[in-house]
Amino acid sequence: MTSRTDEALGYEQARDELIEVVRRLEAGGTTLEESLALWERGEELAKVCRRWLDGARARLDAALAGEGEEEGAEEESGDSGSGSGSGSE
Repeated sequence: MTSRTDEALGYEQARDELIEVVRRLEAGGTTLEESLALWERGEELAKVCRRWLDGARARLDAALAGEGEEEGAEEESGDSGSGSGSGSE
């Protein structure tokens, strides 16, 4: 379960804190209880990052889909004959 504080974190903040959590876990020297708490925090932060990335992907997909629709509309409104503007043969 994520807290309201986690929901307010920006992507970069969550990523940076996650990096620090991983660094501390890899360094060792923590008790089992501390390691478990760090692991759980890392899982929460990873979820925050995933939500940000999923949202960014959705926005990108929507923008690309909108761009494709605009191109399709331009093609439909443009000249329909092939070779138009070629002059005489």
